[in-house]
Amino acid sequence: MPGPIEPRPAEQRHVEPHPAEPLSSRRRLLVLAICCMSLLIVSLDTTALNVALPDIRRDLDTSVSGLQWVIDAYTLVLAALLMLSGATADRIGRRRVFRWGLTVFVVGSLLCSLAPGLGWLVAARAMQAVGGSMLNPVAMSIITNTFTEPRERARAIGVWGGVVGLSMAAGPVLGGLLVDLSGWRAIFWVNVPIGIAALLLTTRYVPESRAPRARRPDPVGQLLMIVLLVSLTYGIIESPHHGLGSPLVLSCAGIAALALLALLRYEARRSEPLIDLRFFHSAPFAGATAIAVCAFAGLGGFLFLTSLYLQDVRGMDALDAGLHLLPMAAMTLVFAPLSGRIVGARGPRLPLLAAGTGMTAAGVLFALTSSAELHLGVLFTGYVLFGIGFGMVNAPITNTAVSGMPRAQAGVAAAVASTSRQVGSSLGVAVVGAVMASAAVGSGSYGNFGDTERIAWWILAGCGLAVLILGAVTSGRWARGTAERTARLLIAEDGETAPGPDHRANNALRKS
Repeated sequence: MPGPIEPRPAEQRHVEPHPAEPLSSRRRLLVLAICCMSLLIVSLDTTALNVALPDIRRDLDTSVSGLQWVIDAYTLVLAALLMLSGATADRIGRRRVFRWGLTVFVVGSLLCSLAPGLGWLVAARAMQAVGGSMLNPVAMSIITNTFTEPRERARAIGVWGGVVGLSMAAGPVLGGLLVDLSGWRAIFWVNVPIGIAALLLTTRYVPESRAPRARRPDPVGQLLMIVLLVSLTYGIIESPHHGLGSPLVLSCAGIAALALLALLRYEARRSEPLIDLRFFHSAPFAGATAIAVCAFAGLGGFLFLTSLYLQDVRGMDALDAGLHLLPMAAMTLVFAPLSGRIVGARGPRLPLLAAGTGMTAAGVLFALTSSAELHLGVLFTGYVLFGIGFGMVNAPITNTAVSGMPRAQAGVAAAVASTSRQVGSSLGVAVVGAVMASAAVGSGSYGNFGDTERIAWWILAGCGLAVLILGAVTSGRWARGTAERTARLLIAEDGETAPGPDHRANNALRKS
């Protein structure tokens, strides 16, 4: 059993300082636009790269598992470092860390475009992830501290979600066009001008902010997190080649389980943990974390499976495949800001239920009708359903993650939500890729998936069903009560004399 939580020394207790002079409405919108630019390059990179996977496979002569590592090398490193980056930004300055992230991400993108082989590409993707870990959670923390009024924040988060939709709409088409014109390396060139522009604008317009009290580093927790994620994902990716009962896969599972137990025990004893387990006393926060894992596992698996299906099974070129994904992306673009407005006005319940329904329906439709020559009308319907579902899910995840939390912990809370997204994406690619790789191992080809493709769609349908059930359970009256009690607990135990401005965000939860 975990030991008692170490008491917080009196000198570490703090009172949040008086907020600085508020920014003008135009300046706040400019800050939001700059933060969204960082999200755009990260999201464009991911969506465009999925369309380029078959081209990478042919050019670098790699296997399905090699393609999985091209995607998961990024998401694993990102997931492992997000909370560290969020806490570091709270400690030494959010704008400073944000600028570091932009610089490293741009350099990593250049190295990706120059990679001579699979190993070099995977390593450069890991470097990209180091920079990416300093972008999205830190940008969300900047937004949280810029938009302090709950409804205004919910709308800003809706815009943030809309950028995800924009990247989905532009990413596959842009990626397909670049691959057809110049090859997969050109996808990484797009990040350079956008990243440089964001860096210059950040230096000029984004104000510096930090938490009133520095959080101490947690290297042990960070190491345990890395061991957990890498061992779990490696075991899943390699399972088709070695077998589920092989010593390698069983060892990876055992190491992951031990790392998880050690992480929970160690973090529960720390006064300033990497993962503040008190956050999970709030059912909405815990639910948002689990929903993020399930929803982004669905997205990661969907993009991986669909990109290879359209090009390897249907024989489309990269641009044609990108155009076929446009209905899904367009629905995400439309429904993400709508979800933000609904969350601000009525709370997260309705968007979460809609998200789970749409994603489940899409998975079931494809599982029941899966074939090599699936009718284009069925493809269109399934992509629209998935796009609506995913478009509705992002705003309630983010808003719930930061609602009720003191602003001093905004970076950590936002980073937990972002970490959950990346963990989900890694697992989705790993699981779906493992299912597909098992077909390739048995048949020797990438296009003859047969029943294994149907199994992959049922897995994705299960992800959507989990979003639906968790959304219903964690957005009701009981869940709202746990969120309010957790907010009071955090305020009392951290020694604050009054709720921070974020405490008002609980009003949005009450409206669900």
